[in-house]
Amino acid sequence: MWIITRYEDTTISMFEYKTEQEAREALKTMKGSKILSEVGCLPVPHTKRNAA
Repeated sequence: MWIITRYEDTTISMFEYKTEQEAREALKTMKGSKILSEVGCLPVPHTKRNAA
C-alpha cells in the first residue's frame, strides 16, 4: 500500500493507493508539499510460553 501525505496551507491530507505507479501519477497533479510512503505489514512471530 502506498500513502501520499499532503501539506497544503494549514491542511494535512492523506491518500491511499494500491500501487506505486498509481501513487506517483497522483503526485504529478497534487499541489503543496507531499510525502510518498510505502506501508507494509510484517508478520509477528508467535512464541511458545512454558506452562508452569
